[in-house]
Amino acid sequence: DRQTLVAVLQFLRRSNLRESEEILRREARLLGDDLGGSVATVATSSPGVAAVAAVPPGKGEARGGCGIGSSSRQESRKVGNPPSSRTTHSGDVSVGGAVVVEDQPDVSAVLSAYNQQGDPTLYEEYYSGLKHFIECSLDCHRAELSQLFYPLFVHMYLELVYNQHESEAKSFFERFHGDQECYYQDDLRVLSSLTKKEHMKGNETMLDFRTSKFVLRISRDSYQLLKRHLQEKQNNQIWNIVQEHLYIDIFDGMPRSKQQIDAMVGSLAGEAKREANKAKVFFGLLKEPEFDVPLDDEDEEGENEEGKPKKKKPKKDNVGSKSKKQDPNAPPQNRIPLPELKDSDKLDKVMNMKEAARRVRLGPECLPSICFYTFLNAYQGLTAVDITDDSSMIVGGFADSTVRVWSVTPKKLRSVKTAADLSLIDKESDDVLERIMDEKTASELKILYGHSGPVYGTSFSPDRNYLLSCSEDGTVRLWSLQTFTCLVGYKGHNYPVWDTQFSPYGYYFVSGGHDRVARLWATDHYQPLRIFAGHLADVTCTRFHPNSNYIATGSADRTIRLWDVLNGNCVRIFTGHKGPIHSLAFSPNGRFLATGATDGRVLLWDIGHGLMVGELKGHTDTIYALRFSRDGEILASGSMDNTVRLWDAVKAFEDLETDDFTTATGHINLPENSQDLLLGTYMTKSTPVVHLHFTRRNLLLAAGAYSSQ
Repeated sequence: DRQTLVAVLQFLRRSNLRESEEILRREARLLGDDLGGSVATVATSSPGVAAVAAVPPGKGEARGGCGIGSSSRQESRKVGNPPSSRTTHSGDVSVGGAVVVEDQPDVSAVLSAYNQQGDPTLYEEYYSGLKHFIECSLDCHRAELSQLFYPLFVHMYLELVYNQHESEAKSFFERFHGDQECYYQDDLRVLSSLTKKEHMKGNETMLDFRTSKFVLRISRDSYQLLKRHLQEKQNNQIWNIVQEHLYIDIFDGMPRSKQQIDAMVGSLAGEAKREANKAKVFFGLLKEPEFDVPLDDEDEEGENEEGKPKKKKPKKDNVGSKSKKQDPNAPPQNRIPLPELKDSDKLDKVMNMKEAARRVRLGPECLPSICFYTFLNAYQGLTAVDITDDSSMIVGGFADSTVRVWSVTPKKLRSVKTAADLSLIDKESDDVLERIMDEKTASELKILYGHSGPVYGTSFSPDRNYLLSCSEDGTVRLWSLQTFTCLVGYKGHNYPVWDTQFSPYGYYFVSGGHDRVARLWATDHYQPLRIFAGHLADVTCTRFHPNSNYIATGSADRTIRLWDVLNGNCVRIFTGHKGPIHSLAFSPNGRFLATGATDGRVLLWDIGHGLMVGELKGHTDTIYALRFSRDGEILASGSMDNTVRLWDAVKAFEDLETDDFTTATGHINLPENSQDLLLGTYMTKSTPVVHLHFTRRNLLLAAGAYSSQ
């Protein structure tokens, strides 16, 4: 067909094979004029862009033919990869082998980023031309194509700065920065301070912006429209940026609406590629070990004395039956090695089951009571809180680098006796565990000294023998709750560590920090076992999945990632928050993840399908705490706006639309109004909420430091 001929003729002309060109033209009865315009563009533009503008779009596109850009398969190919390794998306026609030779010279000639010197005075014209075109396009395409404004604006500005056209850069910035979406304000502030080429070298955020491709998800119709426009206008400068720096994830089907796009965009690198959320995730729970415990007899007697045995019966079954059958979505039991259960752990599990039997069933009609722990006179600046699973101890991390542990039951905190005293104890006696404790040390509060900077994260081990703390000093410390001394300092992060958390099974823990990676550790190793790299900014919070096979990390790049502990791979990337993420919570059944950020929104995610399934609006400030009730009926959120809010989690997750089309294209339809899900709002006088915890009987504990402003 004609397009292929044009491409071949251009190739011959570039290779100076005039005779062959003439013969072919005579054979095909193509006159010189037909090629005039298109060949001229080859001569003037840089070799990397050759002939992109030459081909009129149309039915020849799937063939590949000429230049870098004319194939719709370019979407899934990084410029510079060998063409043979290219993948084709469904719906594309792939033509094997035939094209390979042709586009190799072009790909190899692509110059380094930002070196293509366009005429600096025309940048504003290019941008406003594109802006005019998008604003005048049909409504259905306008929303999708508007996503281009921000990445193009940033790259064109950086290109001007990099090539030292400072005054043009300044006027370009001033003219168009007001058109960008409100959620990019912080990034634009950083950008406005980069006015010289030297500034770009040290700025990590901008380095990332240059090296990672900004992902846009656009329907095929909108993409064809854009491409046709750029090629008719021969707007090479913009087309180059689209080629070099953007990854356009094209899907077949209806274009998305403004609301659907707004829900998903806003992160530092655009949306997640759909491919990123396709891997299988074992989100089910591991089978609970079975015990031979005389659970029932004692319990029944106890209950009878209180005179209300009836409550118990129906619930007994569901506690016992949990461990019977394996969850089909669960990972194999031995997928990652987990520590053996000690006798004390088994006892604790039994206690847990007894408590669970007396647990209150929460719901819209039965909301939990909330007990708020206010830290008064915390002039040291409370920066982190954690509460043990059995709700017996509470720990605070402070800006004066101390870690303080309180007992919240009448039982005081005691250390183990000294070695000399321990040698005198009869090890065979029944109450040996009591005897080793030194009564003289009993107190409600223990202060742990060791860090040399503010403590940003704390976490109790499930067996309550250990405590983790992480700090601005770049270390994570492991403390013994038997002796209240520091056992290990883990050094791996070179910068502040923002969060740390023990695995639900103990032994493993995770930390995340300013160096933009999360690390997985085991208590008995000095070095991390896994390093999870991929975020483009600080890792601000970390959470283990209930089955301990996955770790979720939230970051200041406004994305949440889910990592596989087994191999360190990133298996999910969730975008949609408009500010740094500060809280994460998995639902008790392991299927869903709730995330909170500085934008005051709680987003809900379906882990198996890799989709956003809900948005809870109501908070007016950063959300620092999220917790599901023990059976997952209620989600509690705590924020800097001094409120705790309770949401109906059952209703939020029922009737989810996760059909194949939605998962394939990411067309999510969030309910308009999240107020139907809000069950209650509880104000404190002047205390931001930094931690939430449901006791084993579903009493909600909240904590924060009173602020007098």
